[in-house]
Amino acid sequence: MSKFGELIDVEIPVLFDFYAEWNEQSTAMHPVLRDVAAALGDKAKVIKIDVEKNQELADALRVKGLPTLIIYKDGEMKWRQSGEQDADTLIGVIQEYI
Repeated sequence: MSKFGELIDVEIPVLFDFYAEWNEQSTAMHPVLRDVAAALGDKAKVIKIDVEKNQELADALRVKGLPTLIIYKDGEMKWRQSGEQDADTLIGVIQEYI
């Protein structure tokens, strides 16, 4: 969990994608997140977290639906949404925090 604290305590927005390989909506988001990361470059980070391998973190953040997308900046949760999102929507939301 301390590693997660290091990931979120940064000055740029960090988009976390909580996913599972067995979840179709989660895997459908992979190319979308690649596009988001490419579009934003070093202005933001996109980090994928497999809930199967990080159950304790997923439980602590009460991740229920997949995929769950969360944006942190300066150690604070700024935005959270469950379900699929398109690249333009995510880019727009992240740009609010750049």
